[in-house]
Amino acid sequence: MKANNRNKRQRHYRINPETLQLERIEHGIRYWLRRSGGYIIGGICIGILFFYIFLYFFPSPREASLMQYNKNLTAQLRLMDQKVDQMQLVMSDMAQRDDNLYRAILGAEPIPLTARMGATQQISYYDSLAHMTNDQLVADVQRKIDILEKELYVQARSYEEVLELAKNQEVRMENIPAIQPVLNKDLKRMASGYGWRVDPVYHVRRFHEGMDFSAPIGTDIFATGNGVITFVGWKQGYGNTIEVDHSFGYKTRYAHCSKLIARVGQKVKRGDVIALVGNTGKSMGPHLHYEVHYQGRPIDPRNFYFYDLSPEDYDKMVQLSSNMGNMLD
Repeated sequence: MKANNRNKRQRHYRINPETLQLERIEHGIRYWLRRSGGYIIGGICIGILFFYIFLYFFPSPREASLMQYNKNLTAQLRLMDQKVDQMQLVMSDMAQRDDNLYRAILGAEPIPLTARMGATQQISYYDSLAHMTNDQLVADVQRKIDILEKELYVQARSYEEVLELAKNQEVRMENIPAIQPVLNKDLKRMASGYGWRVDPVYHVRRFHEGMDFSAPIGTDIFATGNGVITFVGWKQGYGNTIEVDHSFGYKTRYAHCSKLIARVGQKVKRGDVIALVGNTGKSMGPHLHYEVHYQGRPIDPRNFYFYDLSPEDYDKMVQLSSNMGNMLD
């Protein structure tokens, strides 16, 4: 009975439009092959789907180990990134103290930021790192390490230079021009200071690169620091002139002299008489024109009279040297 029912269910019929009678449809082997193939393919697809779902929620022991390793590696990279950030803060503080304290005290030029940072790897190098696992974090840490490595190198060289400067500090202090070039204890010989002044000949404002000390012809002119005479002779506008190289980037010039005593190549010490005050060159009266140059640039001489003036006299001298009147040359 059950077998007959199954046979009936498996049979298919259709109505013949001409005879209006039911006719059994006979299926060939192709029909059954297509039908079986559909079931098989559907079953395979469902199986693959369930397989991937299983793998996603239930990774294999090897995959689970790799995932845990990746998490640990990411945590280590983030910790390394934080440590590198802290090291960069320390390095930045060291660089600021180096430029604003150590190098400033010893008279060395600050190191430019571009030199401290240096040229890091090309951008393409970091872009290639960005395709690795934990891409952006790896590239960022590598970039910071490269910059830090360059900064450490520059800072080490800077400390070597500062150490050498400290060793030479005693010699440097003896060489720096640190006294007035003529006797001027009462500060009455201050004629004109450094800065914009009115030219006595052309009556126009121009920059005065030194200080003028009025004094009688024949007054002694002193070397303001230890050094070597590099020029003795006539200079256009300056008249009879002597120039001294004090090393460490400092040079001094003494102009309008009546007599030049020192000779080229002669070593002089602070306080040695090297010339006499005169009225040669473009000059409106007997006086000494005195300049201080550092690294090839003229600077204000009044910043260097700290050996022969008290704090009170120095303040008074600063006020007198700020006089905006006429120059003598």
